[in-house]
Amino acid sequence: MKASGWPWHATSGSVSGSIIVALIVGLMTLAADGETRPQYGGLLHVAVRAAPASLNPADCAQPTSFADSNFALLIFETLVTTDEGGRVRPALATSWQEASGGRRWQFRLRQGVKFHDGEPFTSQVAASALRGANRSWSVMADADSVIIESDAPDPEIPLRLALPCNVIVRKNADGKPSGTGPFRIADWQPGKKLSLAAEENYWGGRPYVDAIEIELGKNYRDQLVALELGKAELVEVAPEQSRRVSMEGRRVISSGPMELVALLFTRDAQSPDDRLLREALAFSVDRASIRSVLLQGAGQTTGSILPNWMSGYGFVFLAEVDLPRARHLREQTRNAAEWTLGYDASDSTARSLVERIALNARDAGLSLRPTTGTAADLRLVRIPLDAADPWISLDSFAATLGFPKPTVNGGSAEDLYSAEKSALATQRLIPLFHLPATYAASSVLKNLTVRPDGRWGLADAWLGNAKP
Repeated sequence: MKASGWPWHATSGSVSGSIIVALIVGLMTLAADGETRPQYGGLLHVAVRAAPASLNPADCAQPTSFADSNFALLIFETLVTTDEGGRVRPALATSWQEASGGRRWQFRLRQGVKFHDGEPFTSQVAASALRGANRSWSVMADADSVIIESDAPDPEIPLRLALPCNVIVRKNADGKPSGTGPFRIADWQPGKKLSLAAEENYWGGRPYVDAIEIELGKNYRDQLVALELGKAELVEVAPEQSRRVSMEGRRVISSGPMELVALLFTRDAQSPDDRLLREALAFSVDRASIRSVLLQGAGQTTGSILPNWMSGYGFVFLAEVDLPRARHLREQTRNAAEWTLGYDASDSTARSLVERIALNARDAGLSLRPTTGTAADLRLVRIPLDAADPWISLDSFAATLGFPKPTVNGGSAEDLYSAEKSALATQRLIPLFHLPATYAASSVLKNLTVRPDGRWGLADAWLGNAKP
């Protein structure tokens, strides 16, 4: 029986058949274009563990998290930024030049930029913000430029200005922060929720999504539940869960290994015995086993502050367990007092790590008592490294933990190695792992990027249709 209408059974080469094939191909092309072409609109839901009480990371000596940095860079901007290769690129400054052998830097500012409250971006506001974040600099406003002077030559100043702590923030008359970034603050409930709206007149071009709603203080489990129920399009994933989440068909995206997990003593060693015991603890931790079992292969074991891909020499520092040596060191001491080992109670990964580390220590004759209290002899810390540049990361790390500032003699690999070796010689820190920042995303979230340094690319992301 012949169907009426289009001759679907037409033979190859017939005019009607050619028309039908062309129409089908055209419809498929339109569908594909609709899926891959960026679309404006929609509300993006994000969930994170961090629960910051402030949105202004104005002190470069204060520790921060990947989430804190990403929040800041959605709302505020720095004078310069870096690309994925770590090269400095213009942002609120369009050009820069040095003088006086690297002691004086001039940054020419972008014109026509306004803050979210409508006030113009000026050199006076920029200079004021940078003075507050970098008390060792002399920062001056000069017409359409900002001039930065330092006591010693500092070729890294452009890279330092790309750090999230150097965002340019303007305080309104009521004390609320205003930025120049792709999103403005719509609602801020400290520690609970952050709502952002696309800035229509953003100088870099309007973002694709209309708004972002970020739920704060959500543990890893609740985040994954939200993703599965369609209540979030972007969530964090615990290191040990990344492989399982990926095998379940979820889209998992990770940064480079930019977070240092380490044991940090709250004070310097008090005696020769104390130094021997700290060395014994370092040799007692079975990093490889912990990474394989507890972290499910995520990250890298380490005995260094900087990851090997950044410094090139990380493999030189201790990273392997040596239980006989740990026991020998312990036996050389008179008494080993019980140490309290603190950790973040909301971090399930930290809890499992400290429990295993305590067992390792016991095998060496050491006593560690895990605690969630604020007062402890040492703590398990997770410290995001601020930049892909090794000198910037080491300098920022030292400032965050109160370590001596690294001395830059010539900026060579030997100088860098010596600076890191000196920091570790204090025996206040026992590096354990370098972990990536890992996220799971819904299939409706398109063009999401996570840079090697952990920064989100949400300004260029958009919401489309879910995969069938």
